[in-house]
Amino acid sequence: MTALTHASASELLTGDQYLSLHLLETFTAALPVRDENGMPKAFVYGGDLRTMITSQARRRAERTYSRERANGGQGALAGYTMGIRTREWAKLTSDALSAQHNWDKQEATATAKAILEGLGLKFGTKPNTLGLTQVLLFAPEDAGQVIAAYIHENRESVTTWSNSYIKARDAKATAEAAKKAKAAAARKAKKDGTPAAAPDETPESSADDDGLPALPKQIREAVLTALAPRDAIDIALYGRFLAEIADSPNVDGAIQTGHAFTVHAAEHIDDFYAAADDAKLHRKEHALDFLDTADDAGAGTTGYQSLITGTFYRHAVLDRYKIRMNLLAAGMKPDEAETAAAAAEREFIEAFTNAVPHAKKNTTASTGVLPKLVLSFTGARPFNYAGAFERPIDETTDGPASIAAAERLLKQHALVLRKRKDISPASFLTYDLDVQDLLDAHAAAGTLPGTEATTLEELTGA
Repeated sequence: MTALTHASASELLTGDQYLSLHLLETFTAALPVRDENGMPKAFVYGGDLRTMITSQARRRAERTYSRERANGGQGALAGYTMGIRTREWAKLTSDALSAQHNWDKQEATATAKAILEGLGLKFGTKPNTLGLTQVLLFAPEDAGQVIAAYIHENRESVTTWSNSYIKARDAKATAEAAKKAKAAAARKAKKDGTPAAAPDETPESSADDDGLPALPKQIREAVLTALAPRDAIDIALYGRFLAEIADSPNVDGAIQTGHAFTVHAAEHIDDFYAAADDAKLHRKEHALDFLDTADDAGAGTTGYQSLITGTFYRHAVLDRYKIRMNLLAAGMKPDEAETAAAAAEREFIEAFTNAVPHAKKNTTASTGVLPKLVLSFTGARPFNYAGAFERPIDETTDGPASIAAAERLLKQHALVLRKRKDISPASFLTYDLDVQDLLDAHAAAGTLPGTEATTLEELTGA
């Protein structure tokens, strides 16, 4: 497509609005994601337990993969602004004030935190979380620098407000602490049967009036603008929601991601491991045991880790109209939005294909996995083929799971393609010898429901 116009936008809404991606990949003795107990995540589907890799784990892996590539000058989004999701916006702003504008560190920290509090964000209450917001905020990664620049340029008005805010906040905290102490003393007196102190006559603030000076409109708008999605491509792709700031610009993301699951019954093992104590082994190998009376028997430490093996089906879809609308809403001109959307689509395919969650990557080498099969097509609506694997593959009768799953995906798409007009033929890409033989056989028989791609670029629906 060329520059985005009302006509081309309408065409997307009625034709190839959604780019659907489907992928098969096999992990061997790995654990890309785990639950709070260190166990593989799983759910029952088709009567069997299936191992799951959550969409949250996949989306984070893909989002950070693309950000690192873009920031390193690589890939389709090189040169574009990217976002970062963190609780450390006060620190990032304070660091920019100190490093770039020579502010005193203590004043910079207090000012940055006061402004974010005035915006509506709450901070942690424990010693190690006092400088962290209670929620993660996904914003352009230069937002801290932008806020710091505004604070410095308007130092007099900002510090006048922040000083009054900090004074009122601290006074309120002191009063609340005294009130709690008095209430505790009254409870103790009642329990001991001694006279209680006179009740506090100080009127309480209403829920709508916390007694703190409101953040001036001009400052509020400047900070909200800095934290707004702006031209951060990954925010336009993955979206964000921030309930804590009512007037913050939230974004409905353009990417939908399904949970990945095994196409066969779950296969989990509890792997026993033993870690050696190097100093102990050195003594034993050099006959120096007499130097230490400690017990030299056994390993340094032992334990169990859960590992999974299996072929996973996963699916994601890009709303090609939505990404363009998000970029236009962020302030891009139509031709800029079209160029950025096309780049975002290419990077979406790249990240979906190559990004892998990093859990246990050093002990399982799981991030080196290549897809068995990638299937891409466009349509007027999303198409999820998870239903093709409701009947789990049984390798004793169906053969290797990845090959049987690839055959099912091909047949599933051929079936839908025959019966619907709102879907396109697919592009197929494989890095697996056996699946390549399968694609070649279908191509020779004229039963391949699309065309084979040799590069990721050929999978785009643009």
